[in-house]
Amino acid sequence: MTPALDHSAMAESNHDAAEEGDSQLLSTLPTRQGMWKPFFLYRGCWLTPRSVTSVALVQSQFTPRPDDVFLATYPKCGTTWLKALAFAVANRTVHPIVSGSGAHPLLTTHPQDLVPFLELPHRDVHPVSDLDALPSPRLLSTHMSLSLLPPGVSALGCRVVYLCREPKDVFVSTWHYMNKVGEGFHIDMGASFELFCEGMTLCGPLWEHYLGYWNQSVAEPDRVLFLKYDEMMADTSKHVRMLAKFLRVPFTDEEVSGGAVEEIVSLCSFETLKSLPVNSSGVSDRIGGMPMENSSYFRTGKVGDWRTHLTEEMAKKVDCIVEEKLRGSGLTF
Repeated sequence: MTPALDHSAMAESNHDAAEEGDSQLLSTLPTRQGMWKPFFLYRGCWLTPRSVTSVALVQSQFTPRPDDVFLATYPKCGTTWLKALAFAVANRTVHPIVSGSGAHPLLTTHPQDLVPFLELPHRDVHPVSDLDALPSPRLLSTHMSLSLLPPGVSALGCRVVYLCREPKDVFVSTWHYMNKVGEGFHIDMGASFELFCEGMTLCGPLWEHYLGYWNQSVAEPDRVLFLKYDEMMADTSKHVRMLAKFLRVPFTDEEVSGGAVEEIVSLCSFETLKSLPVNSSGVSDRIGGMPMENSSYFRTGKVGDWRTHLTEEMAKKVDCIVEEKLRGSGLTF
């Protein structure tokens, strides 16, 4: 008789093996103290030790499919909103929005759980093969820089939707988020700001993350759709139609005249999502070993919130750094 599998023991064994194997990898990488723990520079991107392990496992084990679509973002750039919009757009025939029915998945499931991450929860415990069970076409998410995407994503022509955000708002959002979900520690704004300006942030430097996807979108506009959070907030309906076309499920004339675009915009609005019980209460562990309140993914979502937190001198410093780093690329903020 074949003995029953002890999944917890297997997970622990995989975790130990990953730690042993990647300790050798980590020993070869540059390291510096980040906002709350040491960061390692892996292929031009600053990551936590466990993130390096997870990303390396994705790179070696993930098998992309030609019809995969990746939602890529630098952390705190509207990831949850993009997941909600893309899910609603791509699945609107299966999950139509019927006012008052309460039946749409976004009303009962957190957007983060409807579009899984490639590298999260950490793949030393949660195997990459979990993603193989998802039916095609898969809608997947990632914070990985372009340089870290698994081999084959580009060669197969997989499409990527990239959402970026005004850098000063990214810093403020990150600072608030880390102080909310941190394990009993307070992160000083001044020290965090200096690290941000040096590019010492998770998945940073921010400008390198932006530039990788921006340059690829210029080279392959049919494969990489580059979006800006500020512009999407200003005209969400326009960008929802753009997203649908890119996902190869454009809205029909009947859908447009029937208000389908506006229904998706309303369902996925910050105010609607934030108010839902599934998003405003409860605790979940989507990273692995770091439970956090579901509400931590929704703070204000405002454009220009940095004005209430940064001094004029701080704002000018970020603007000058970003302008210099992006000079000549055509990408501006």
